[in-house]
Amino acid sequence: MTASRQLRLGAFMRPVGIHTAWWRYPGAWPDANFNIEHLIRLAKKLEQGRFDAFFMADHLSVLNMPMAALKRSATVTSFDPLTLLPALAMVTDHLGLIATASTTFEPPYLIARRFASLDHISGGRAAWNLVTTSNPDAALNFGLTEHLEHGERYRRAREFFDVVTGLWDSWADDAFIRDVENGVYFDPERLHVLDHEGEFLSVRGPLNIARPVQGWPVIVQAGASEAGRQLAAETAEVIFASGGNLADAKGFYADVKGRMATLGRDPEHMKILPGALVVVGDSAAEARDKRARLDSLVHPDSGIASLSIALGHDASGFDLDGPLPEIPESNASKSGRQRVIDRARRDNLTVRQLARIAGSYGGLALVGTEEMIADQMEEWLYGNACDGFNIMFPWVPGGLDEFVDRVVPELQRRGLFRREYEGRTLRENLGLPRPQNRFFAQRAG
Repeated sequence: MTASRQLRLGAFMRPVGIHTAWWRYPGAWPDANFNIEHLIRLAKKLEQGRFDAFFMADHLSVLNMPMAALKRSATVTSFDPLTLLPALAMVTDHLGLIATASTTFEPPYLIARRFASLDHISGGRAAWNLVTTSNPDAALNFGLTEHLEHGERYRRAREFFDVVTGLWDSWADDAFIRDVENGVYFDPERLHVLDHEGEFLSVRGPLNIARPVQGWPVIVQAGASEAGRQLAAETAEVIFASGGNLADAKGFYADVKGRMATLGRDPEHMKILPGALVVVGDSAAEARDKRARLDSLVHPDSGIASLSIALGHDASGFDLDGPLPEIPESNASKSGRQRVIDRARRDNLTVRQLARIAGSYGGLALVGTEEMIADQMEEWLYGNACDGFNIMFPWVPGGLDEFVDRVVPELQRRGLFRREYEGRTLRENLGLPRPQNRFFAQRAG
């Protein structure tokens, strides 16, 4: 049986986990985030499970929390995404490769070139997670003493998207004729010089690499603020959404897909994938025990630091057993800050409770047997709350292996997930169209 809708599954790898204590869990590989052999093994396992993509987050600073918490963090060292993913492309055949790259600090020409290269190297499996970088500490690593204001970051991101995609369209698909007899390598009539001059960017072009295999690498976005939602509706083909509860997810899904329709974009040409931490057990009780054991490994110093980052405000001086005080506006992620505040007010949580949640991952968690997890995924999919999920593994390799070996077969049995890949490119597997070149019509024949 094949269900009328099927899930899309990304693996959120940071480069291996979101939970602060993943590396401390019994049987985990503590060095997995900076061990190429481990990462190759994980990528191959994801492809065995027919995952759509390996989604690699990134951060551009280390000194973003007090040393008491920083010394407990596994994220202080990790590979550059656009260095790691080409290596993973060489040991996989179908797995999509999503890399995070910032529009705030990196030049668009280099971003366009690197992602076009990854798309060619992988045979059409690249995707760009377009982020604006909310961390002010990152600015100090790029010669800036002040971080761009939130709205300004999103205006720059919108222009950045136009420049990068314009550069990807520098060459027609048939520009490289390589006429050996006459000594003509490319057709000058099939080359476009961008000559972009905008509010933030000045880029001449053209790009010195052929048009990507997919036309454009798939565009991924994660912003949930008003500016983030609008940017996603205009540009994104995949959204890494916050999990939250079912009602909020349905509202987000309807809002962003509705904005797409208003803009004349087909809502089916965007896949909304909320992040979900998945813990599998032989029983619900065993799965809850696994999650509790994992959470118990979060040190209080890590929790307060994680809460401070989420709020964009230092929480170290708060009364741990009191309610969350009023938090002033900041230049950090607005949607992330608001989610924490809303949860604190809704559930009447103390600062200590919030810190434990922040350090252990407080978003959507699917905890239970494979049947229970599949039930929840099916409810979200058919309730128009998502098109699939970005799965977060509680630890590696065990948590990842349990998902692939237990949850994937249950989803396949129900017809909710593929048994074989639909194609070779990420666009084919996600059901996304190949963009037309904005400067060149496709020649007949």
